[in-house]
Amino acid sequence: MFRLARRMNHGRSQRFWFWFQRQVGARWIAALTGPITAVDGLEHVRATSRGRPLLLVANHRSLFDFYVVMSVLFTHVPGWRAINFPVRGRYFYQRVGGVVLNCLAAFWSMYPPFFHNSRSRRFDQWALTQLAWLCRERPGQLVGFHPEGTRNRDRDPYSFLPARPGIGRLLVEARPEVVPVFIAGLGNNAREILRRRSSAGEPIRIRFGPPLDYQTFLERRPSAGLYRELAEFVMGEIRRLGEEDRKLRATTVDRWAASGSPERHP
Repeated sequence: MFRLARRMNHGRSQRFWFWFQRQVGARWIAALTGPITAVDGLEHVRATSRGRPLLLVANHRSLFDFYVVMSVLFTHVPGWRAINFPVRGRYFYQRVGGVVLNCLAAFWSMYPPFFHNSRSRRFDQWALTQLAWLCRERPGQLVGFHPEGTRNRDRDPYSFLPARPGIGRLLVEARPEVVPVFIAGLGNNAREILRRRSSAGEPIRIRFGPPLDYQTFLERRPSAGLYRELAEFVMGEIRRLGEEDRKLRATTVDRWAASGSPERHP
């Protein structure tokens, strides 16, 4: 299954599936979530270059986090040529349900996989090398990455799990442009999203921050300690966006409720 996914993410196959990701996947997600999605900070993404890859780093609250984010970007920011989300391979590559989701819902964008066990260390090292290549070499590439590594199931939308050092190593090895994202109001229940959509309920909130300046980290010798510090720096920027959302939430929700539609950047 991995070999098939790898083939689907290169060459003509990748270009074929990207058409489905953009024209089919992004559109049905926009139809489902668009009316209740409030977006801030799109100017920060517009300011990045399409001539090099862009890495989006976000908190992890839902299985749908990056699908909604990518739908927003496909709709409002042109120039993308590829998308990828690294995932835990044990479900999406070793179980029938996960394989079906990757093929029919994500159109093979959930790649490369990481298995995170003692037997897969060599493969996970290779997967990180492949991810670094995507973040370094492919123009117009979007990569969505969760520094927390797994979903945060705490009911408090402003709580965060510790960042894992893998994001720090990825930035040192690939040196992509990086934009932080904070996501709130999005769960795993599609019925709940439909209910909120029909009853003008709480909006899904997506807040993009300015591109990260992490050059001072790159001037130091690579080490496990450096990776941890850089990971915490990245997570700190996501937390900062969360604090901005916390401060503005009451005002934003009141304005959204009064107007009947979410505030959204054109």
